Amino acid sequence: MSTVVNIVIYGIIMGGVYGLISMGLTLQYGVGKILNVSHGEFLMLSAMTSCVLVKAGVHPLLTFVICLPAAFIVGFILNMTLYRWLRNFSKDEATFESNAMLMSFGLYFILANIGLKIWGTLSKSYQFYSYPVKILGATIIVNRLIGLGIAIVFIIAFFIFLNKTRLGKAIRATSQSTTAAAMMGVRINKTMAICFGTGGLLAAAAGILIGMSFSPTAQIGLTNTVIALIVVVLGGMGSIPGAVLGGLLIGLVGQAVSFFDTSLVTVAYYLMIIILLLIRPKGLLGR
Repeated sequence: MSTVVNIVIYGIIMGGVYGLISMGLTLQYGVGKILNVSHGEFLMLSAMTSCVLVKAGVHPLLTFVICLPAAFIVGFILNMTLYRWLRNFSKDEATFESNAMLMSFGLYFILANIGLKIWGTLSKSYQFYSYPVKILGATIIVNRLIGLGIAIVFIIAFFIFLNKTRLGKAIRATSQSTTAAAMMGVRINKTMAICFGTGGLLAAAAGILIGMSFSPTAQIGLTNTVIALIVVVLGGMGSIPGAVLGGLLIGLVGQAVSFFDTSLVTVAYYLMIIILLLIRPKGLLGR
């Protein structure tokens, strides 16, 4: 029983982190049609930077105030410059999507190598509420429960932002039809840049949570990008609720499989995708 509880709790914890990463990628693709292969590098840079800041004396929670605005600004500028230029010179939407993905590969290599140049392959970590507690017989590290709570706050705040604010409604309108949104007065380029920056911000938040509970390295970016892509396909391309649901399922399945054999976790992820694409190609909540 304690093993089942352990798998469920840790699965939910990881699901919260995966949900954050995937919401950002879903936002970038659903609105701007950019399948951002460099998405995980925002997570990596944030995780490593937060560890360095904590070692320098900054409180772990204050690293959110530093890393998140930085990630948003970088993402906003990238979209307003590189991706906007690419969109203007692409003959149609399909051409832009393929070119944007190729550009994101270039960004991935640049950001990944920046991380390796600064930190090498060594892991970073720090102690933050690293003592265990018992929940229904299972042993859980407190910092991971804190991370889950923070992830839930971010997810709820993001849903409120999308559904209750004027900017959130503009984002939803742009995701449905850029032409109709522009006719209603939405500033399309600015809205897409905000979406791209917000996606980077959510990845950065997930990176800080990973740094809080684990020992990240400068090589974790691509792994988390792949997981985010799997979650986005699982939940449904462009579906924010689907990203959260997909993240939760991936977290639970990953923890359950790793209990038996950690080497089979990635196999289980891809097996889920294969089965889903055969049964429901549009994803769990895709339209």
